[in-house]
Amino acid sequence: MKKHTITMAAGMLVCMLLAGCSAKKGIDYLALVNKENALPADWEETVETVHMTNSLGDDVEVEKAAYDAYLKLKEDLEADGVYVDLDSARRSVEAQQEIVDSFTEKYGEDYVKRYVAVPGYSEHHTGLALDLYLVIDGRDVYLNEDMVEYPEIWAKIHEKLGKYGFILRYLEGKEAITGYSYEPWHIRYVNDPKIASEIMEKGITLEEYLDKLPQTDVAPPQD
Repeated sequence: MKKHTITMAAGMLVCMLLAGCSAKKGIDYLALVNKENALPADWEETVETVHMTNSLGDDVEVEKAAYDAYLKLKEDLEADGVYVDLDSARRSVEAQQEIVDSFTEKYGEDYVKRYVAVPGYSEHHTGLALDLYLVIDGRDVYLNEDMVEYPEIWAKIHEKLGKYGFILRYLEGKEAITGYSYEPWHIRYVNDPKIASEIMEKGITLEEYLDKLPQTDVAPPQD
């Protein structure tokens, strides 16, 4: 598997020379963080986040562009009678370790290996990975074992993801590639609706998409 490598500074230099654009540094929305690829070293100093409070009263931190896109997705879903909220998004390494400890005690080590990332290698560190939960008839449905009981609702949600720059991150039948079991609630923001729609329409993982990209030292344009 090829690792998606981007040199952001080189991309900004080319941009300034050819287009006279600002030198503002941005994040790589296609950054691959998984069991083999850790969070980029300078990510936390670069990413811009916002905070929101969900219906459970929990504070959720999200990358700014991802949150703006989520609000549009949420509005579109509500027009079809589907209601969601954010369970979690960005997590620190320390918070991820707390989840590992809690889930190990509650579900066991085997469950944790299938569903929970090692601290430092969690996509949630990016702020681009969003875990949704359902609101059905005014009732919050947020436990994993309860949410999987509504495949028809998740299907409606997944149909709209690409339009807003999101993909379903851990697909059913792709566990050998992603390293995780199917999670209908875990979506990932990749910023570009064209890329997101292509990934969703082909039913491929982010790993598979990036493996087909040519290696480059020039960063893609940032919004």
